[in-house]
Amino acid sequence: MDAKKIVLLVGALIIAVTTALLARNMLSSSSAPPAGASSMPVEADQPHVLVATKALPVGTILDAESFRFQPWPKDLVEQAYYIKGQADPQKLVGSVIRTAISAGQPMTLGSVIKPGERGFLAAALGPGMRAVTVPVSAQNSVAGFVFPGDRVDLVLTQSVSGGGEGEPLKVSETILRNLRVLATDQRMDALGDDGKPVVQTYSNVTIEVTPKIAEKIAVAQTIGSLSLSLRSLADNSSELDAAIAGSDVDLPDGSNPSAEKKLLASIAARPVDKGSTYSTGADVSRYQRSSVPAKPLQSMGAGGPAMGVPVGGAIAGQGPVIRVARGTSVTVVPVGGK
Repeated sequence: MDAKKIVLLVGALIIAVTTALLARNMLSSSSAPPAGASSMPVEADQPHVLVATKALPVGTILDAESFRFQPWPKDLVEQAYYIKGQADPQKLVGSVIRTAISAGQPMTLGSVIKPGERGFLAAALGPGMRAVTVPVSAQNSVAGFVFPGDRVDLVLTQSVSGGGEGEPLKVSETILRNLRVLATDQRMDALGDDGKPVVQTYSNVTIEVTPKIAEKIAVAQTIGSLSLSLRSLADNSSELDAAIAGSDVDLPDGSNPSAEKKLLASIAARPVDKGSTYSTGADVSRYQRSSVPAKPLQSMGAGGPAMGVPVGGAIAGQGPVIRVARGTSVTVVPVGGK
């Protein structure tokens, strides 16, 4: 055989063997477990910290849906975090956010104020808002089913006597809407020792209002009795649509979605003291009044009726007479007399 052919065959054999060995090494390396896989942390072995499930702005009253435990890298765990097995999340229900927390961010010991701690109520108030306590009874407080964090309407019921005879006008008026409840009596959470909601009666409700609304509530307490009307969660959307449709809200141009979302949230949460509705006794019973009793003509004002206006009537034993009012004096003239 030619030497040249022998060299070519040997070279081809060497190339084939080398290719086979390389292919074998590649297959074996792909099937082998990745280096360091056994050293990667397992989720069950990681610490679980308490994180916010949604954005929690300052003043938010926490409920059971506001947070959850989530695995967290051990090297990134801080002492200020709430760690599973060391903290009871049920004790945070009813607490107030002191510093804003983003969704997914761990909650820290200094970011919340628990009920009963100093500064709790002040932290629950929004900027520019005030806390006002309203006395209520079991009959006009939804039988204790109003909890901190709920929103209510305030209804004023009164009797208006007027200046005439007869029964006074009975009237009930919704004077304020969409008020946030901060506390009932001195209780800022709605859960008992077992972590379940507890329904109980109370005599005072603390609500969040503006300074002007605080003045109106102070006056309303001197006029009649106040009662609470619990609002549905779906009412906020209708109030928001009405506010946007009105001329008192200037929405951004849409270039900043974050600012627009923040503005809409503030509009939905603000108290409303306009557009009140009312019902009189006549709306309930046909035997009740629909207006204030009118004053008798002879008792009108300090100066009486208009000068020289005759008023008819009769005096027992004297027959029909005419009373003529001149200033503060009234002259009785029998019919047919001078």
